[in-house]
Amino acid sequence: MGKHKLENTLNELKATGKPLFIPYMMAGDGGINQINERIQFLEECGASAIELGIPFSDPVADGPVIQDAGLRALQEGTTLKLVLDEVRKQKESRNIPIILMTYINPIWNYGYEQFAKHCDTAGVDGIIIPDIPMEEEEDIAAALSNQSIAFIRLAAMTSPDERLEKIAQDSEGFLYAVSVNGTTGERQQHDKNTLDYLKKLTALSSVPVLAGFGISNPEQAKSLAAYCDGVIVGSKIVHLFAEGKQTEIKELIGETVR
Repeated sequence: MGKHKLENTLNELKATGKPLFIPYMMAGDGGINQINERIQFLEECGASAIELGIPFSDPVADGPVIQDAGLRALQEGTTLKLVLDEVRKQKESRNIPIILMTYINPIWNYGYEQFAKHCDTAGVDGIIIPDIPMEEEEDIAAALSNQSIAFIRLAAMTSPDERLEKIAQDSEGFLYAVSVNGTTGERQQHDKNTLDYLKKLTALSSVPVLAGFGISNPEQAKSLAAYCDGVIVGSKIVHLFAEGKQTEIKELIGETVR
């Protein structure tokens, strides 16, 4: 067994032979009181885990759909502390792993140890921080490790092989394979280079590999999942929530994990 609950859960699901599916939702988009309701809905749709985005004023990795959702959430008064307080309310009744996606600034502001403790109290299982390079991650990595919270690393196609190898070995919970060069957002297709890169990461990694960025329909999700362990879908889910199209979210997840 891995040392993280997230990794164990994903490995158990992976053993069924179906692709893993992690939807991303922006915390506070539609109001703080929607967070637990949407988490429960995504769990019922068959999600493997849920990535919960923390709104931030300068989201460097995010495309326009997620940026807009972040602005709406900030206008609703969403903060990292409010999100953790809200998620904590359903800790005992929730079975699905929760992953926070946040930039380093709000965590630094919170205090690394305090942040990690509050995540643990709220039942958060993993953290993704897109803007911290591995050369600068030591302090936050130690704080998360003290609470046994998985620190999920991101791998980029532009990284040299030896760097990818180190990231793949260090990642906890799963390895987030960024499957495009650029920001988040729906793409029409992924090329052969992407598929080769996913195969390479899967060979290097001891934890499940999930492809994220640019996935907008079940066909794309399935074609990428054939080369790794599953997918993360963000912009499409955020867009469908904003449009009130929950039925389409259910179909997207259901058709992928079938």
